[in-house]
Amino acid sequence: MVDLERIKAESVAYFRSLDEGATLRRYFRHVDEEGGLWHFEAVPDRDELVVIKQAELTPAGRLHRYSWEHLEDEHGFLTDQAIDPEEDPLEAISAGEFQEIWNR
Repeated sequence: MVDLERIKAESVAYFRSLDEGATLRRYFRHVDEEGGLWHFEAVPDRDELVVIKQAELTPAGRLHRYSWEHLEDEHGFLTDQAIDPEEDPLEAISAGEFQEIWNR
């Protein structure tokens, strides 16, 4: 049997260590097919950009935030897939723009 609590604790520790140890942060926005706005804070790890904070603003105006402090809920979860600005449909944004949404 898989120990889900152990897996969750390892995920929290991984994302927390990335967040607390980051010296370079990058910020992106993505608009999905339904008009939802996704905002990402990502840091480099092992030659990939790993999302450490993610905020989704739904077309209805609801905000869902995910980070090591809140990995998932009934609406979604922090992505576990690295992002690639060269391949993924992402727009670079400023730290201030990300923080404006994150702190909303």
